[in-house]
Amino acid sequence: QVQLVESGGGLVQPGGSLRLSCAASGSIFSINAMGWFRQAPGKERELVATITRSGTTNYPDSMKGRFAISTDNAWNTVYLQMNSLKSEDTAVYYCWALALSHNYWGQGTQVTVSS
Repeated sequence: QVQLVESGGGLVQPGGSLRLSCAASGSIFSINAMGWFRQAPGKERELVATITRSGTTNYPDSMKGRFAISTDNAWNTVYLQMNSLKSEDTAVYYCWALALSHNYWGQGTQVTVSS
């Protein structure tokens, strides 16, 4: 079992930056990949970024150059640095982990981009 707890969400002005954190606990050794997804009101959940144990990252084209995913050395925490935020980035951001073919999700953290 893996537990994920997000933090760092909040209100930010357009063009601003925000860094999300996700603390993992439980069977961390079994995690193969971690990442972030988001879901805006009335829309489906979409991929934001993923990172594997080997350090390979993946971003949709719309987020390349603005968002950056990273982890600490122990893989206890995964981060999402978000820059040049836009109103359309407003969503609930969910932390995700893949461990032994099981998907785990955090509770989500709200990010609101508004002036």
